[in-house]
Amino acid sequence: MAPDREPLQNALHLSRRGEITDDLSLLLNILPSRLREVLEQEDRLDTLIEIVLDLGRPPEARFPHCAVYFKEFEVSREDIEHVVNRVGTFTGDNRAGIERTLHRISAIRNRRGIVVGLTCRVGRAITGTVDIIKDRVETGLSLLLLGPPGVGKTTLLREAARVLADEMQKRVVVVDTSNEIAGDGDVPHPAIGHARRMQVPSPELQHQVMIEAVENHMPEVIVIDEIGTELEASAARTIAERGVQLVATAHGITMDNLVMNPTLADLVGGIQAVTLSDEEARRRGTQKTVLERKAPPTFDILVEIKDRDRFAVYPDLAAVVDHYLAGAPLRPEVRVRSSDGNFTVQEPLVPRTMELSFSSNVTSNGQGMPKRPRRRLRRPARIYPIGVSRTRLEKAIREVGAPAKLADQPINADIVLSLKAQRKKQPRKLQSALDRGVEFYTIKSNTFAQIKEFLTLHFETRQPTPPQPEVMEEEALHDVEDAIIRVQRSGEPVELPALNSYLRRRQHEIVQEHGLRSESVGIAPFRRVIIFPE
Repeated sequence: MAPDREPLQNALHLSRRGEITDDLSLLLNILPSRLREVLEQEDRLDTLIEIVLDLGRPPEARFPHCAVYFKEFEVSREDIEHVVNRVGTFTGDNRAGIERTLHRISAIRNRRGIVVGLTCRVGRAITGTVDIIKDRVETGLSLLLLGPPGVGKTTLLREAARVLADEMQKRVVVVDTSNEIAGDGDVPHPAIGHARRMQVPSPELQHQVMIEAVENHMPEVIVIDEIGTELEASAARTIAERGVQLVATAHGITMDNLVMNPTLADLVGGIQAVTLSDEEARRRGTQKTVLERKAPPTFDILVEIKDRDRFAVYPDLAAVVDHYLAGAPLRPEVRVRSSDGNFTVQEPLVPRTMELSFSSNVTSNGQGMPKRPRRRLRRPARIYPIGVSRTRLEKAIREVGAPAKLADQPINADIVLSLKAQRKKQPRKLQSALDRGVEFYTIKSNTFAQIKEFLTLHFETRQPTPPQPEVMEEEALHDVEDAIIRVQRSGEPVELPALNSYLRRRQHEIVQEHGLRSESVGIAPFRRVIIFPE
Protein backbone atom coordinates (compact mmCIF):
# COMPACT_ATOMS: atom_id res chain seq x y z
CA MET A 1 0.00 0.00 0.00
CA ALA A 2 1.40 3.35 -0.96
CA PRO A 3 1.55 5.88 1.85
CA ASP A 4 -0.75 8.88 1.82
CA ARG A 5 0.78 11.83 0.10
CA GLU A 6 1.56 14.56 2.58
CA PRO A 7 0.50 17.48 0.31
CA LEU A 8 -3.04 16.11 0.26
CA GLN A 9 -3.55 16.36 4.02
CA ASN A 10 -5.90 19.28 4.74
CA ALA A 11 -5.22 20.43 1.22
CA LEU A 12 -5.37 24.17 0.69
CA HIS A 13 -4.82 25.63 -2.72
CA LEU A 14 -5.77 28.72 -4.60
CA SER A 15 -8.12 29.05 -7.52
CA ARG A 16 -9.43 32.00 -9.44
CA ARG A 17 -12.40 32.10 -7.05
CA GLY A 18 -10.39 32.09 -3.82
CA GLU A 19 -9.10 29.64 -1.24
CA ILE A 20 -10.30 26.05 -1.46
CA THR A 21 -10.49 23.58 1.40
CA ASP A 22 -11.29 20.04 0.33
CA ASP A 23 -9.68 17.60 2.85
CA LEU A 24 -9.17 15.30 -0.11
CA SER A 25 -6.87 12.91 1.73
CA LEU A 26 -9.70 11.97 4.10
CA LEU A 27 -11.82 10.90 1.14
CA LEU A 28 -8.97 8.93 -0.42
CA ASN A 29 -8.37 7.15 2.88
CA ILE A 30 -11.77 5.42 2.79
CA LEU A 31 -11.11 3.92 -0.67
CA PRO A 32 -9.63 0.49 -1.28
CA SER A 33 -5.82 0.78 -1.33
CA ARG A 34 -5.43 -0.31 -4.96
CA LEU A 35 -7.80 2.41 -6.15
CA ARG A 36 -6.24 5.05 -3.93
CA GLU A 37 -2.77 4.30 -5.24
CA VAL A 38 -3.94 4.72 -8.84
CA LEU A 39 -5.81 7.94 -8.08
CA GLU A 40 -2.82 9.50 -6.38
CA GLN A 41 -0.95 9.31 -9.67
CA GLU A 42 -3.47 11.61 -11.36
CA ASP A 43 -2.15 15.08 -12.12
CA ARG A 44 -5.67 16.52 -12.06
CA LEU A 45 -6.50 15.30 -8.58
CA ASP A 46 -7.23 18.81 -7.30
CA THR A 47 -10.10 19.06 -9.82
CA LEU A 48 -11.63 15.66 -8.97
CA ILE A 49 -15.43 15.86 -8.81
CA GLU A 50 -16.47 12.37 -7.72
CA ILE A 51 -15.55 8.71 -7.69
CA VAL A 52 -18.08 6.11 -8.84
CA LEU A 53 -17.95 2.51 -7.63
CA ASP A 54 -20.47 0.11 -9.19
CA LEU A 55 -20.36 -3.61 -8.45
CA GLY A 56 -18.72 -5.62 -11.25
CA ARG A 57 -17.59 -2.53 -13.18
CA PRO A 58 -14.31 -0.60 -13.37
CA PRO A 59 -14.05 2.35 -10.96
CA GLU A 60 -14.67 5.75 -12.51
CA ALA A 61 -13.11 9.08 -11.58
CA ARG A 62 -14.98 12.13 -12.88
CA PHE A 63 -13.18 15.37 -13.65
CA PRO A 64 -14.50 18.53 -15.31
CA HIS A 65 -15.35 17.69 -18.93
CA CYS A 66 -14.04 14.12 -18.77
CA ALA A 67 -14.10 10.77 -16.92
CA VAL A 68 -11.32 8.25 -16.33
CA TYR A 69 -12.04 4.50 -16.07
CA PHE A 70 -9.55 2.24 -14.28
CA LYS A 71 -10.07 -0.87 -16.34
CA GLU A 72 -7.29 -2.85 -14.70
CA PHE A 73 -9.72 -4.08 -12.03
CA GLU A 74 -13.44 -4.34 -11.24
CA VAL A 75 -15.26 -3.23 -8.12
CA SER A 76 -16.03 -6.15 -5.79
CA ARG A 77 -18.43 -6.48 -2.87
CA GLU A 78 -15.43 -6.28 -0.56
CA ASP A 79 -14.47 -2.92 -2.09
CA ILE A 80 -17.95 -1.51 -1.49
CA GLU A 81 -18.08 -2.88 2.08
CA HIS A 82 -14.63 -1.37 2.70
CA VAL A 83 -15.99 2.09 1.92
CA VAL A 84 -19.35 1.63 3.71
CA ASN A 85 -17.61 0.60 6.93
CA ARG A 86 -15.48 3.76 6.94
CA VAL A 87 -18.17 6.42 6.52
CA GLY A 88 -21.02 7.64 8.68
CA THR A 89 -24.50 6.17 8.86
CA PHE A 90 -26.59 6.22 5.70
CA THR A 91 -29.84 8.15 6.29
CA GLY A 92 -33.22 7.81 4.62
CA ASP A 93 -31.98 9.54 1.47
CA ASN A 94 -29.13 6.99 1.14
CA ARG A 95 -26.47 9.57 1.88
CA ALA A 96 -23.59 9.44 4.33
CA GLY A 97 -20.48 11.49 4.97
CA ILE A 98 -17.06 11.62 6.57
CA GLU A 99 -17.04 13.39 9.90
CA ARG A 100 -16.01 17.06 9.81
CA THR A 101 -15.64 17.06 6.03
CA LEU A 102 -17.94 18.11 3.23
CA HIS A 103 -17.60 14.91 1.23
CA ARG A 104 -20.82 13.07 0.36
CA ILE A 105 -21.15 9.35 -0.20
CA SER A 106 -24.42 8.24 -1.83
CA ALA A 107 -25.50 4.61 -2.07
CA ILE A 108 -27.36 2.59 -4.70
CA ARG A 109 -29.13 -0.48 -3.28
CA ASN A 110 -30.59 -3.59 -4.83
CA ARG A 111 -34.09 -4.87 -4.07
CA ARG A 112 -32.90 -6.51 -0.87
CA GLY A 113 -31.46 -3.22 0.38
CA ILE A 114 -27.84 -4.23 -0.12
CA VAL A 115 -25.47 -1.51 -1.35
CA VAL A 116 -24.28 -2.31 -4.88
CA GLY A 117 -23.02 1.12 -5.94
CA LEU A 118 -21.45 4.24 -4.40
CA THR A 119 -20.94 7.81 -5.58
CA CYS A 120 -18.21 9.50 -3.56
CA ARG A 121 -18.51 13.21 -4.24
CA VAL A 122 -15.74 15.60 -3.27
CA GLY A 123 -16.98 18.42 -1.04
CA ARG A 124 -15.09 21.70 -1.23
CA ALA A 125 -15.41 24.93 0.71
CA ILE A 126 -14.44 27.73 -1.67
CA THR A 127 -14.12 31.23 -0.25
CA GLY A 128 -15.07 34.07 -2.53
CA THR A 129 -17.76 32.23 -4.49
CA VAL A 130 -20.46 34.47 -3.04
CA ASP A 131 -18.69 37.71 -4.03
CA ILE A 132 -20.50 37.82 -7.37
CA ILE A 133 -23.86 38.26 -5.58
CA LYS A 134 -22.64 39.43 -2.17
CA ASP A 135 -24.38 42.79 -2.52
CA ARG A 136 -27.70 40.98 -2.97
CA VAL A 137 -27.10 38.61 -0.05
CA GLU A 138 -26.32 41.53 2.26
CA THR A 139 -29.55 43.42 1.47
CA GLY A 140 -31.49 41.41 4.05
CA LEU A 141 -33.94 40.32 1.36
CA SER A 142 -34.77 36.66 0.82
CA LEU A 143 -32.80 35.12 -2.04
CA LEU A 144 -33.48 31.96 -4.04
CA LEU A 145 -30.83 30.13 -6.06
CA LEU A 146 -31.61 27.97 -9.09
CA GLY A 147 -29.34 26.00 -11.37
CA PRO A 148 -28.50 22.56 -12.76
CA PRO A 149 -26.82 19.92 -10.55
CA GLY A 150 -23.11 20.35 -9.99
CA VAL A 151 -23.04 24.05 -10.80
CA GLY A 152 -22.07 25.06 -7.25
CA LYS A 153 -25.36 26.01 -5.57
CA THR A 154 -24.55 24.32 -2.25
CA THR A 155 -21.01 25.72 -2.25
CA LEU A 156 -22.40 29.22 -2.71
CA LEU A 157 -25.04 28.61 -0.04
CA ARG A 158 -22.34 27.54 2.45
CA GLU A 159 -20.27 30.63 1.72
CA ALA A 160 -23.34 32.88 2.06
CA ALA A 161 -23.97 31.43 5.54
CA ARG A 162 -20.40 32.27 6.57
CA VAL A 163 -20.54 35.81 5.22
CA LEU A 164 -23.87 36.56 6.92
CA ALA A 165 -22.76 35.06 10.25
CA ASP A 166 -19.17 36.34 10.41
CA GLU A 167 -19.03 39.52 8.36
CA MET A 168 -22.60 40.74 8.88
CA GLN A 169 -22.77 39.49 12.49
CA LYS A 170 -26.23 38.01 12.01
CA ARG A 171 -27.86 35.10 13.78
CA VAL A 172 -27.78 32.42 11.07
CA VAL A 173 -29.23 28.91 11.29
CA VAL A 174 -28.44 26.35 8.60
CA VAL A 175 -31.11 23.68 8.12
CA ASP A 176 -28.91 20.83 6.92
CA THR A 177 -30.93 17.94 5.50
CA SER A 178 -28.16 15.68 4.21
CA ASN A 179 -25.23 17.25 6.06
CA GLU A 180 -24.14 18.61 2.70
CA ILE A 181 -23.85 22.23 3.79
CA ALA A 182 -21.94 21.79 7.05
CA GLY A 183 -20.57 18.27 6.75
CA ASP A 184 -21.05 15.01 8.60
CA GLY A 185 -20.83 14.58 12.37
CA ASP A 186 -22.04 16.64 15.31
CA VAL A 187 -19.53 19.47 14.86
CA PRO A 188 -20.25 21.58 11.75
CA HIS A 189 -17.52 22.29 9.23
CA PRO A 190 -15.64 25.61 9.74
CA ALA A 191 -16.76 26.69 6.26
CA ILE A 192 -20.08 27.98 7.67
CA GLY A 193 -18.28 30.25 10.15
CA HIS A 194 -20.28 31.05 13.29
CA ALA A 195 -23.59 30.00 11.74
CA ARG A 196 -25.43 27.35 13.71
CA ARG A 197 -26.46 24.08 12.13
CA MET A 198 -29.66 22.07 12.68
CA GLN A 199 -29.52 18.55 11.27
CA VAL A 200 -32.63 16.96 9.78
CA PRO A 201 -33.31 13.33 10.85
CA SER A 202 -34.84 12.41 7.50
CA PRO A 203 -35.63 14.38 4.32
CA GLU A 204 -39.42 14.26 4.80
CA LEU A 205 -39.02 16.17 8.10
CA GLN A 206 -37.16 19.14 6.64
CA HIS A 207 -40.23 21.41 6.77
CA GLN A 208 -40.69 20.67 10.48
CA VAL A 209 -37.08 21.54 11.28
CA MET A 210 -37.43 24.78 9.27
CA ILE A 211 -40.34 25.89 11.47
CA GLU A 212 -38.61 24.64 14.62
CA ALA A 213 -35.56 26.75 13.78
CA VAL A 214 -37.68 29.91 13.71
CA GLU A 215 -39.72 29.12 16.81
CA ASN A 216 -36.88 27.96 19.06
CA HIS A 217 -33.68 29.76 18.06
CA MET A 218 -34.60 33.33 17.01
CA PRO A 219 -32.60 33.43 13.76
CA GLU A 220 -32.27 36.49 11.58
CA VAL A 221 -31.35 34.32 8.60
CA ILE A 222 -32.22 30.73 7.70
CA VAL A 223 -30.20 28.87 5.06
CA ILE A 224 -31.87 25.90 3.35
CA ASP A 225 -30.73 23.57 0.60
CA GLU A 226 -33.09 21.95 -1.93
CA ILE A 227 -36.64 23.10 -1.26
CA GLY A 228 -38.54 20.46 -3.20
CA THR A 229 -41.94 19.71 -1.65
CA GLU A 230 -45.16 21.60 -1.09
CA LEU A 231 -44.71 21.36 2.69
CA GLU A 232 -41.24 22.88 2.44
CA ALA A 233 -42.51 25.66 0.18
CA SER A 234 -45.27 26.39 2.71
CA ALA A 235 -42.76 26.40 5.57
CA ALA A 236 -40.56 28.82 3.62
CA ARG A 237 -43.50 31.21 3.21
CA THR A 238 -44.25 30.99 6.94
CA ILE A 239 -40.63 31.87 7.73
CA ALA A 240 -40.59 34.81 5.30
CA GLU A 241 -43.84 36.19 6.74
CA ARG A 242 -42.21 36.27 10.17
CA GLY A 243 -39.57 38.66 8.88
CA VAL A 244 -36.70 36.17 8.70
CA GLN A 245 -34.36 36.36 5.70
CA LEU A 246 -34.22 33.17 3.64
CA VAL A 247 -31.29 32.08 1.52
CA ALA A 248 -32.15 28.83 -0.23
CA THR A 249 -31.90 26.64 -3.29
CA ALA A 250 -34.83 24.92 -4.98
CA HIS A 251 -35.39 22.18 -7.52
CA GLY A 252 -35.29 23.94 -10.87
CA ILE A 253 -32.96 25.51 -13.39
CA THR A 254 -34.85 28.65 -14.45
CA MET A 255 -37.69 30.74 -13.12
CA ASP A 256 -40.23 29.26 -15.51
CA ASN A 257 -39.47 25.84 -13.99
CA LEU A 258 -40.92 27.17 -10.73
CA VAL A 259 -43.87 28.91 -12.37
CA MET A 260 -44.89 25.72 -14.16
CA ASN A 261 -44.27 23.47 -11.13
CA PRO A 262 -47.50 23.29 -9.08
CA THR A 263 -45.56 22.03 -6.07
CA LEU A 264 -43.17 24.98 -5.91
CA ALA A 265 -45.16 27.75 -7.61
CA ASP A 266 -45.92 29.26 -4.20
CA LEU A 267 -42.26 30.29 -3.96
CA VAL A 268 -42.93 32.84 -6.72
CA GLY A 269 -46.38 33.83 -5.46
CA GLY A 270 -48.51 31.05 -6.90
CA ILE A 271 -50.32 31.14 -10.22
CA GLN A 272 -54.07 31.31 -10.80
CA ALA A 273 -56.31 31.44 -13.85
CA VAL A 274 -58.49 34.56 -14.06
CA THR A 275 -61.49 34.91 -16.37
CA LEU A 276 -61.80 38.34 -17.98
CA SER A 277 -64.91 40.01 -19.27
CA ASP A 278 -65.36 40.14 -23.03
CA GLU A 279 -64.55 43.85 -23.08
CA GLU A 280 -61.39 43.45 -21.00
CA ALA A 281 -60.19 40.49 -23.09
CA ARG A 282 -60.63 42.54 -26.28
CA ARG A 283 -58.84 45.47 -24.69
CA ARG A 284 -55.86 43.33 -23.71
CA GLY A 285 -55.87 41.38 -26.95
CA THR A 286 -55.88 38.09 -25.04
CA GLN A 287 -58.08 35.11 -24.45
CA LYS A 288 -60.73 35.39 -21.74
CA THR A 289 -58.73 33.21 -19.35
CA VAL A 290 -55.29 34.52 -18.36
CA LEU A 291 -52.74 33.62 -15.70
CA GLU A 292 -51.98 36.00 -12.84
CA ARG A 293 -49.91 35.88 -9.67
CA LYS A 294 -51.95 34.99 -6.57
CA ALA A 295 -49.79 36.45 -3.79
CA PRO A 296 -46.44 38.11 -3.11
CA PRO A 297 -43.51 35.76 -3.76
CA THR A 298 -41.84 34.08 -0.80
CA PHE A 299 -38.47 35.29 -2.10
CA ASP A 300 -37.57 38.83 -3.13
CA ILE A 301 -34.58 38.04 -5.36
CA LEU A 302 -34.03 35.15 -7.79
CA VAL A 303 -30.59 34.08 -9.03
CA GLU A 304 -30.19 31.63 -11.90
CA ILE A 305 -26.72 30.07 -11.88
CA LYS A 306 -25.98 29.41 -15.55
CA ASP A 307 -22.51 28.08 -14.78
CA ARG A 308 -19.94 28.65 -12.07
CA ASP A 309 -18.96 32.04 -13.49
CA ARG A 310 -22.19 33.33 -15.02
CA PHE A 311 -25.26 34.39 -13.04
CA ALA A 312 -28.61 35.90 -14.05
CA VAL A 313 -30.07 38.05 -11.26
CA TYR A 314 -33.73 39.11 -10.99
CA PRO A 315 -33.75 41.75 -8.22
CA ASP A 316 -37.55 42.22 -8.09
CA LEU A 317 -39.13 38.79 -8.34
CA ALA A 318 -42.73 40.02 -8.06
CA ALA A 319 -42.36 42.31 -11.08
CA VAL A 320 -40.49 39.62 -13.01
CA VAL A 321 -43.26 37.05 -12.49
CA ASP A 322 -45.92 39.58 -13.53
CA HIS A 323 -44.01 40.39 -16.72
CA TYR A 324 -43.48 36.70 -17.43
CA LEU A 325 -47.20 35.89 -17.07
CA ALA A 326 -48.03 38.84 -19.31
CA GLY A 327 -45.81 37.34 -21.99
CA ALA A 328 -43.14 40.02 -21.81
CA PRO A 329 -39.50 39.00 -22.39
CA LEU A 330 -37.39 38.58 -19.25
CA ARG A 331 -34.42 40.90 -18.86
CA PRO A 332 -32.17 39.73 -16.02
CA GLU A 333 -29.07 41.44 -14.74
CA VAL A 334 -26.21 39.21 -15.99
CA ARG A 335 -23.05 38.91 -13.89
CA VAL A 336 -19.93 37.30 -15.36
CA ARG A 337 -16.83 36.35 -13.37
CA SER A 338 -13.50 36.71 -15.12
CA SER A 339 -10.37 34.59 -14.75
CA ASP A 340 -8.84 36.99 -12.20
CA GLY A 341 -11.79 36.51 -9.82
CA ASN A 342 -13.40 39.89 -10.53
CA PHE A 343 -16.78 40.14 -12.18
CA THR A 344 -18.66 42.48 -14.45
CA VAL A 345 -22.34 43.38 -14.31
CA GLN A 346 -24.23 43.62 -17.57
CA GLU A 347 -27.20 45.82 -16.76
CA PRO A 348 -30.53 44.47 -18.01
CA LEU A 349 -32.29 45.89 -21.02
CA VAL A 350 -34.81 47.94 -19.06
CA PRO A 351 -38.42 47.27 -20.11
CA ARG A 352 -39.72 50.21 -22.06
CA THR A 353 -42.32 50.87 -19.40
CA MET A 354 -39.46 51.67 -17.03
CA GLU A 355 -37.07 53.79 -19.15
CA LEU A 356 -37.62 56.85 -17.00
CA SER A 357 -35.85 59.97 -15.80
CA PHE A 358 -37.20 62.56 -13.40
CA SER A 359 -38.08 66.10 -14.31
CA SER A 360 -39.72 68.99 -12.43
CA ASN A 361 -42.68 68.40 -10.15
CA VAL A 362 -46.20 68.50 -11.51
CA THR A 363 -48.46 70.78 -9.51
CA SER A 364 -52.02 69.81 -8.78
CA ASN A 365 -54.55 71.25 -11.16
CA GLY A 366 -57.34 71.05 -8.61
CA GLN A 367 -58.73 67.99 -10.37
CA GLY A 368 -57.37 65.43 -7.93
CA MET A 369 -53.95 65.01 -9.53
CA PRO A 370 -51.40 64.61 -6.73
CA LYS A 371 -48.13 66.50 -6.64
CA ARG A 372 -45.36 64.14 -7.72
CA PRO A 373 -42.27 64.01 -9.91
CA ARG A 374 -43.19 63.73 -13.55
CA ARG A 375 -41.50 60.97 -15.49
CA ARG A 376 -40.13 61.96 -18.86
CA LEU A 377 -39.92 59.19 -21.42
CA ARG A 378 -37.77 58.87 -24.50
CA ARG A 379 -40.85 57.56 -26.34
CA PRO A 380 -44.61 58.19 -26.20
CA ALA A 381 -45.98 57.47 -22.73
CA ARG A 382 -48.52 54.66 -22.44
CA ILE A 383 -51.69 55.51 -20.56
CA TYR A 384 -54.10 52.95 -19.15
CA PRO A 385 -57.58 54.37 -18.41
CA ILE A 386 -59.77 52.98 -15.61
CA GLY A 387 -63.29 54.38 -15.67
CA VAL A 388 -62.19 56.82 -18.39
CA SER A 389 -63.42 56.46 -21.96
CA ARG A 390 -60.71 55.05 -24.21
CA THR A 391 -62.32 56.63 -27.26
CA ARG A 392 -62.30 60.10 -25.70
CA LEU A 393 -58.75 59.63 -24.44
CA GLU A 394 -57.51 58.63 -27.92
CA LYS A 395 -59.25 61.63 -29.47
CA ALA A 396 -57.81 63.98 -26.83
CA ILE A 397 -54.28 62.63 -27.41
CA ARG A 398 -54.60 63.36 -31.14
CA GLU A 399 -56.10 66.83 -30.64
CA VAL A 400 -53.62 67.96 -27.98
CA GLY A 401 -50.69 66.38 -29.77
CA ALA A 402 -49.54 64.69 -26.56
CA PRO A 403 -46.65 62.21 -26.86
CA ALA A 404 -48.80 59.34 -25.61
CA LYS A 405 -50.70 56.23 -26.63
CA LEU A 406 -53.04 53.80 -24.90
CA ALA A 407 -51.70 50.80 -22.98
CA ASP A 408 -53.40 47.42 -23.32
CA GLN A 409 -53.15 46.57 -19.61
CA PRO A 410 -51.83 48.15 -16.38
CA ILE A 411 -48.60 46.13 -16.33
CA ASN A 412 -47.54 47.77 -19.62
CA ALA A 413 -48.54 51.30 -18.59
CA ASP A 414 -46.49 54.32 -17.56
CA ILE A 415 -49.55 56.21 -16.35
CA VAL A 416 -52.90 55.12 -14.95
CA LEU A 417 -55.66 57.66 -15.46
CA SER A 418 -58.80 57.10 -13.42
CA LEU A 419 -61.80 58.76 -11.84
CA LYS A 420 -61.87 59.74 -8.19
CA ALA A 421 -64.63 57.22 -7.56
CA GLN A 422 -62.47 54.41 -8.96
CA ARG A 423 -59.56 55.49 -6.76
CA LYS A 424 -61.69 55.02 -3.66
CA LYS A 425 -62.86 51.57 -4.75
CA GLN A 426 -59.25 50.37 -5.22
CA PRO A 427 -60.00 47.75 -7.90
CA ARG A 428 -57.56 44.88 -7.97
CA LYS A 429 -55.86 45.73 -11.24
CA LEU A 430 -55.42 49.34 -10.12
CA GLN A 431 -53.83 48.31 -6.83
CA SER A 432 -51.46 45.98 -8.69
CA ALA A 433 -50.32 48.87 -10.88
CA LEU A 434 -49.81 51.12 -7.85
CA ASP A 435 -47.71 48.45 -6.16
CA ARG A 436 -45.37 48.55 -9.18
CA GLY A 437 -44.91 52.31 -8.82
CA VAL A 438 -46.86 53.30 -11.95
CA GLU A 439 -47.84 56.99 -11.95
CA PHE A 440 -51.46 57.45 -10.93
CA TYR A 441 -53.71 60.44 -11.70
CA THR A 442 -57.42 61.09 -11.27
CA ILE A 443 -59.90 63.45 -12.88
CA LYS A 444 -63.31 64.41 -11.58
CA SER A 445 -65.47 63.30 -14.47
CA ASN A 446 -65.29 61.28 -17.66
CA THR A 447 -65.65 64.23 -20.03
CA PHE A 448 -63.60 65.16 -23.07
CA ALA A 449 -62.77 68.56 -21.56
CA GLN A 450 -61.40 67.01 -18.36
CA ILE A 451 -59.31 64.46 -20.26
CA LYS A 452 -57.94 67.11 -22.62
CA GLU A 453 -57.05 69.42 -19.73
CA PHE A 454 -55.15 66.63 -17.99
CA LEU A 455 -53.11 65.87 -21.11
CA THR A 456 -52.36 69.52 -21.73
CA LEU A 457 -51.15 70.17 -18.17
CA HIS A 458 -49.29 66.89 -17.82
CA PHE A 459 -47.37 67.03 -21.09
CA GLU A 460 -47.18 70.84 -21.30
CA THR A 461 -47.81 70.71 -25.03
CA ARG A 462 -50.09 72.51 -27.44
CA GLN A 463 -49.01 71.29 -30.86
CA PRO A 464 -47.81 67.88 -31.89
CA THR A 465 -44.09 67.59 -32.55
CA PRO A 466 -42.66 65.24 -35.17
CA PRO A 467 -41.10 62.14 -33.61
CA GLN A 468 -37.32 61.78 -33.70
CA PRO A 469 -35.85 58.83 -35.66
CA GLU A 470 -34.65 57.03 -32.49
CA VAL A 471 -38.11 57.40 -30.94
CA MET A 472 -39.73 56.03 -34.09
CA GLU A 473 -37.46 52.96 -34.02
CA GLU A 474 -38.08 52.36 -30.31
CA GLU A 475 -41.83 52.62 -30.81
CA ALA A 476 -41.72 50.28 -33.84
CA LEU A 477 -39.83 47.65 -31.85
CA HIS A 478 -42.22 47.96 -28.94
CA ASP A 479 -45.18 47.56 -31.30
CA VAL A 480 -43.77 44.35 -32.73
CA GLU A 481 -43.16 42.90 -29.24
CA ASP A 482 -46.76 43.65 -28.25
CA ALA A 483 -48.01 42.13 -31.50
CA ILE A 484 -45.96 38.95 -30.97
CA ILE A 485 -47.59 38.47 -27.57
CA ARG A 486 -51.06 38.92 -29.11
CA VAL A 487 -50.30 36.42 -31.89
CA GLN A 488 -48.98 33.84 -29.44
CA ARG A 489 -52.04 34.18 -27.24
CA SER A 490 -54.79 34.40 -29.83
CA GLY A 491 -53.30 32.32 -32.66
CA GLU A 492 -54.51 35.00 -35.11
CA PRO A 493 -52.41 37.19 -37.46
CA VAL A 494 -51.70 40.77 -36.35
CA GLU A 495 -51.06 43.68 -38.72
CA LEU A 496 -48.67 46.47 -37.70
CA PRO A 497 -48.70 50.15 -38.71
CA ALA A 498 -47.02 51.21 -41.96
CA LEU A 499 -43.28 51.92 -41.66
CA ASN A 500 -40.24 52.52 -43.79
CA SER A 501 -38.12 49.62 -45.06
CA TYR A 502 -35.46 49.86 -42.34
CA LEU A 503 -37.95 49.65 -39.46
CA ARG A 504 -39.88 46.84 -41.18
CA ARG A 505 -36.64 44.87 -41.50
CA ARG A 506 -35.95 45.34 -37.78
CA GLN A 507 -39.48 44.08 -37.01
CA HIS A 508 -38.98 41.01 -39.22
CA GLU A 509 -35.77 40.17 -37.33
CA ILE A 510 -37.54 40.25 -33.95
CA VAL A 511 -40.41 38.13 -35.25
CA GLN A 512 -37.94 35.54 -36.54
CA GLU A 513 -36.20 35.44 -33.13
CA HIS A 514 -39.53 34.43 -31.57
CA GLY A 515 -40.04 31.59 -34.05
CA LEU A 516 -42.97 33.24 -35.87
CA ARG A 517 -43.49 34.13 -39.53
CA SER A 518 -44.01 37.61 -40.96
CA GLU A 519 -44.26 39.34 -44.31
CA SER A 520 -44.58 42.87 -45.64
CA VAL A 521 -47.69 43.83 -47.60
CA GLY A 522 -48.94 46.96 -49.32
CA ILE A 523 -47.31 49.68 -51.38
CA ALA A 524 -45.04 52.38 -49.93
CA PRO A 525 -45.64 54.59 -48.03
CA PHE A 526 -48.35 52.27 -46.68
CA ARG A 527 -46.26 49.08 -46.67
CA ARG A 528 -46.55 47.26 -43.34
CA VAL A 529 -45.70 44.00 -41.55
CA ILE A 530 -48.16 41.20 -40.79
CA ILE A 531 -47.20 38.60 -38.15
CA PHE A 532 -48.59 35.07 -38.48
CA PRO A 533 -48.81 32.32 -35.84
CA GLU A 534 -46.56 29.25 -36.05
